[in-house]
Amino acid sequence: MDLYYTFAGFFVGLLVGLTGIGGGALMTPILIVVFKVPLITAVSTDLLYAAITKSAGAINYCRQQQVRYKIVALLLAGSLPGSWFTLNYLSSLQGLEQLESVVNTVLGSALILTSIAVFMRSRICSFAERHADSAGSAKLVKFRPVITVVCGALLGVLVTLSSVGAGALGTAILIICYPKMRMSEIVGTDLLHAVILTAVAGAGHYTLGSVDLSLLGYLILGSLPGVLIGSHFGAKLSSTVMQPIIASLLLVIGGHFITS
Repeated sequence: MDLYYTFAGFFVGLLVGLTGIGGGALMTPILIVVFKVPLITAVSTDLLYAAITKSAGAINYCRQQQVRYKIVALLLAGSLPGSWFTLNYLSSLQGLEQLESVVNTVLGSALILTSIAVFMRSRICSFAERHADSAGSAKLVKFRPVITVVCGALLGVLVTLSSVGAGALGTAILIICYPKMRMSEIVGTDLLHAVILTAVAGAGHYTLGSVDLSLLGYLILGSLPGVLIGSHFGAKLSSTVMQPIIASLLLVIGGHFITS
């Protein structure tokens, strides 16, 4: 079984390298559906898995000066309190059945929202570019910091409950709120925020006793070479082919979690 966990880490890392889609949306369903890992353990372990596997990419973007630290701070001003309140809520739930019921519903919803964000990514980019200099966009600038904090809070709750959404949903939010940002800056900014948020949320889950450190180690052992290989071939493979396939898969799995 340990070998299978490592292979799953390699598979998800490979897909992340090929498509750029966050590992949380892929790894959590695999752990639950394929390996029958308990729901809360899968979510908790995947949070730390995401933080570790994304950290190298975040450091790289920081070195290339492709991160807007002020926007990261605004997102964290909402997401960290959101994560803290969510962790307190989880610790207050009575019984494992009630906890899994909440996480199950939120996980399914997060997967569906992520699949929609992946499907609509090019359209969201086009919409943001067309309206970047419109009157409505000019009015949005005044309230943009507040909107960013609120969106961060929503991400904090969603990611802490499901381990899903920090990547694709965070990117979509930044594209809409900051249409004049270069895509490399959007990705770098979202990535750094995701690393910090998942690390804090994962640490919180660890204090609840729901992180499987052995499982985490086997996943990382496979994912690191997977990401490197996927990144090498990703430039040669059209994202217009792979991303709709992954998005369709996430949509189906999300529907399964909501209806189960």
